[in-house]
Amino acid sequence: MNIAGMNIAGMNTVDQRAEILRRDAEPYVMVLVVRCESPTSAKPGARGVVDREGVITGWIGGGCAQPIVIEESRRALREGTPRLVRITPEAGQAEVNGLVTYEMVCHSGGTMDIFIEPVLPPPQLVILGRSPVARTLSRIAAALQYEVIVHAPLASAEDFPDAGRVEQTLDLSTVERPGQSFVVVSTQGEDDEGGMAAALRLNTPYLAFVASGKKWRAVSQFLEGQGFTKAQLARVKVPAGIEINAKDPEEIALSVMAQVVSERRSGAYPASAAREGQESDPGPAALQAIDPICNMTVEIATAQYSSDYHEQRVYFCGAGCKQKFDDNPAQYAIGGRAS
Repeated sequence: MNIAGMNIAGMNTVDQRAEILRRDAEPYVMVLVVRCESPTSAKPGARGVVDREGVITGWIGGGCAQPIVIEESRRALREGTPRLVRITPEAGQAEVNGLVTYEMVCHSGGTMDIFIEPVLPPPQLVILGRSPVARTLSRIAAALQYEVIVHAPLASAEDFPDAGRVEQTLDLSTVERPGQSFVVVSTQGEDDEGGMAAALRLNTPYLAFVASGKKWRAVSQFLEGQGFTKAQLARVKVPAGIEINAKDPEEIALSVMAQVVSERRSGAYPASAAREGQESDPGPAALQAIDPICNMTVEIATAQYSSDYHEQRVYFCGAGCKQKFDDNPAQYAIGGRAS
């Protein structure tokens, strides 16, 4: 067993799962029970990990707690922000600022406060070119905890000591998370057309070109002749960066990084974007339904409790809600599927 394997073997199941997801650059959520009022099945200090598919590793309570935690974990991943969730029989009676409150309808009763914290892989900055602007941009981005990847045929690791990876090619097929990548082409005379063509094929949410308007007109005309559409070319931010009257390469790099940060924080980019070829949103297998007893969202694919009523299948968060429905189904409105 190698050292890395020995390190994982010494962890508990929750930490093992978190470490594997972190190494795979997969977003996940750490869940911690911080407060309880008995009776509850989980106690303060109970922990779990929820992955992007909504699979829980660890124990944070059963019944009502698990579907609520899954729903709020997915929301935390989409928004990139932590949240504090309270599950209580007294929902709506004692609202507290900063808490997302759900009603506890399970037979066990009790109150649980659960802290949900998304853990996201670092955003990627992909730089094409080895210009002075590119080198400064790499240093700034690394200081801001971005994962920096450089692609330039003549570049070396010595040119970009702060980059995580330096590739001597314009082939971007090794970029694993294009949905979380910000791409800046700063070739500045060293195969501008090739750099822009490679960047456009990657199809990332943000793409900027460090060049003058005159240079861009020439490059874009060439790219259009190579089959790139006007819509594709219109996505390119040129000149790159926000307007700060930048003159020197260092100032230009600062303006570009400021634009990257602004775009990232604008909310236009999903915090947990999927890998290329995958959908960020749940597919048909992850359809949801509403429990008619407690109005909780239930994942149909993993629901353990259901009943058939008037030729419609009804799903429940737990056995308590199912029993309550089965005792008198006519008195409850049946919720439909929710997207």
